[in-house]
Amino acid sequence: MQRPRSRAAASLTRRCLRPGPPSAQHASTGTLQVTDPLNFWGGRRVAPRQQADAQDVFEPATGRVLCQLIPCKAEEVDEAMQSAHTAYLKWSKMSGMERARVMLEAARIIRERREAISKLEVINNGKSITEALADIDFSWQCVEYYAGLAGTLAGQHIQLPSGAFAYTRREALGVCAGIGAFNYPFQIAVVKSAPALACGNAMVFKPSPMTPVTAVILAEIYKEAGAPDGLFCVVQGGPETGTLLCQHPMVAKVSFTGSVPTGKKIMEMSAKGVKPVTLELGGKSPLIIFKDCELENAIKGALMANFLTQGQVCCNGTRVFVQREIMPKFLEEVVKRTKAIPVGDPLLDATRMGALISKPQLDKALGFVSQAKKEGAKVLCGGEPFTPSDPNLAGGYYMSPCVLDSCRDDMTCVKEEIFGPVMSVLAFDTEEEVLQRANSTTFGLASGVFTRDISRAHRVAENLQAGTCFINNYNVSPVEVPFGGYKNSGFGRENGQVTIEYYSQLKTVVVEMGDVESLF
Repeated sequence: MQRPRSRAAASLTRRCLRPGPPSAQHASTGTLQVTDPLNFWGGRRVAPRQQADAQDVFEPATGRVLCQLIPCKAEEVDEAMQSAHTAYLKWSKMSGMERARVMLEAARIIRERREAISKLEVINNGKSITEALADIDFSWQCVEYYAGLAGTLAGQHIQLPSGAFAYTRREALGVCAGIGAFNYPFQIAVVKSAPALACGNAMVFKPSPMTPVTAVILAEIYKEAGAPDGLFCVVQGGPETGTLLCQHPMVAKVSFTGSVPTGKKIMEMSAKGVKPVTLELGGKSPLIIFKDCELENAIKGALMANFLTQGQVCCNGTRVFVQREIMPKFLEEVVKRTKAIPVGDPLLDATRMGALISKPQLDKALGFVSQAKKEGAKVLCGGEPFTPSDPNLAGGYYMSPCVLDSCRDDMTCVKEEIFGPVMSVLAFDTEEEVLQRANSTTFGLASGVFTRDISRAHRVAENLQAGTCFINNYNVSPVEVPFGGYKNSGFGRENGQVTIEYYSQLKTVVVEMGDVESLF
């Protein structure tokens, strides 16, 4: 384990990782050390039972070791499951309004501590503090939204002949497993747990091994809000721990956010136990900009579609199709604004792009740019390692945001998910042509169109093969609106009222009021 370099640092570590005073507001880049256990079940943090297979967790902004992660083994996963199951038996018998009161209190605590949680998120993830604050605001709104739905869950009455009738009950599934990704660590934990808890389930959650720090904060908040001990458990680890979750006999459902290859493995493992799954996987989304658009909005939309969270967003519109007549104006302005994006210390308010999650991810993104140049793309700006002026950030994983021109549909940068700050721009001539090209992908997570023609906007939205289509905007996803993919981008939905259906099951009860008619 890495140890704090001073008593002051040790004090900061203890205070900022506890659910009490939000002292993390005073943390700065390169100062935090995490020493407290990051597992949580039975209403408390749980230290690893052994020290084997420890791996370093890095602070992306500096490249220094933030803590060490020790994956949970089978015995620990089983202990967390037992804890969650015990909580489920109590929680599922509470009324929706009783559950809602606990969830509303949790939302209030998150809102009250948004600055402290955001800082921890930045230190562990590398995104800008401006984005992190928005993520945490989304999180408390999500808990609040599903608290509002908890008391509305109801069945249906069906009148049958001769006074008989039937009714349906919407019931909880049991213990759900959630497996998160590194790009939105706290938010994903909330997005999976809030609807699950509203329906009466418990959850055992495994964060990404690269961002293990903030999920345990959520677990402490649920406990403080009055949830039964074990209702939201956190187990740390990588693929082995994830496999233990998917194969555990107590798991009733698995919800996963991550890559397509891993999603396929989770679906295969879950199928052996006939467990329902929600998969929110990768994307290579098209953003179509017609010549009749409001160009200023289209430019802002393209930037939002590509550079949030250093480009590490699954629904980003990384294939930007621009109608040929407006291509010169579009490129001129997009390149000017991309060059002006402040890259650096993610905890500074002025920063708009922080560090990528890891050195391998940085190298991968840079490799895509190099490959694009070999295949004939033109780098208009960026695409290189970036070193901030602050010497404390010299070891961080920074990259200058990149715009690629002269792209073709058969290029690697256009076909594969980069997960970095790289915008690929392609020219098109007609609506029919661009729709065919936009849909020529195995992905189908999101899409977008900019046009003043309202008929065209809805026509294009209808014909794009994606779970979401943004019209005259991009990457706007309120908690009330369902989110999920088509094709290899997954299935099931998160956010919105429909998600209740993915965290509950329907029981039919048939009641006979007269005598039984028998053929025998």
